[in-house]
Amino acid sequence: MAIETAEFGRTGHLSTRVIFGAAALANEPQRVADETLDVLLEHGVNHIDVAASYGEAEVRLKPLLAREPGRFFLATKTGERTAGPAREELHRSLERLGVDHVDLLQLHNLADPIEWDIALSPGGALEAAIEARDEGLVRFIGVTGHGAQIAATHRRSLERFDFDSVLLPYNYVTMRNPYYAENFDALHQTCQERRVAVQTIKSIALRHWRERPHTRSTWYEPLERQDDIDLAVWWALSRPGIFVNSVGDVGLLPRVLDAASRYTAAPDEEAMSALAERSAAEPLFV
Repeated sequence: MAIETAEFGRTGHLSTRVIFGAAALANEPQRVADETLDVLLEHGVNHIDVAASYGEAEVRLKPLLAREPGRFFLATKTGERTAGPAREELHRSLERLGVDHVDLLQLHNLADPIEWDIALSPGGALEAAIEARDEGLVRFIGVTGHGAQIAATHRRSLERFDFDSVLLPYNYVTMRNPYYAENFDALHQTCQERRVAVQTIKSIALRHWRERPHTRSTWYEPLERQDDIDLAVWWALSRPGIFVNSVGDVGLLPRVLDAASRYTAAPDEEAMSALAERSAAEPLFV
């Protein structure tokens, strides 16, 4: 079964509702990257999200983008906060990706209040993004972030500038936090009204590794069993207008894509509560 597609905000692109999070390629050799990218093609994924800070991920994507020109809606991110360095980082990303433009440039992890103000003020990274859009180097501009405050911060960001997309955590355990849930719900409503795309991350996050051995490349411990991943992915996809960025581990990617390809309806509250209980799930952000 094909993964469902939906309009990615106001961009006019019908994106697969699972977006490939290319952070999974940060430390992988080209051979593994090529195999991973073949998996994307097999599942019909047509949207890739990468960042300048994701190790060698942009370089690893270059062969696929050359082989399948125009196949993917391509997004990258800059972590710089001022215009000059952001401009330089974008040009470096274009070179590493082997493209003359990207569809979406995102201000990466814009969460710290001081950095937020710098990036969105005159001379900030947003200024460089707007210039790049005017020059045809990027088509759309987004903002991303992590942490328990980020839904509220994104709401402020949308008041400051008309971003085309937002990206933030979204899973069952995170949404048990009343403060986060209230702000996420309000953000989601605003985004639907303004046709801003909502990308979500950490759908299959389980908890921090703490003292446990790191058996995956994700910075958090993820769900592993297919039936657990099914529930987590289906729960995220059940919210209208939500896109799920896959997972930062190439070994788990096929399980996430398989779950998405079989999505038909939301799991009930009992099933999700039982999953959180038996897996001892904990919020990543408090």
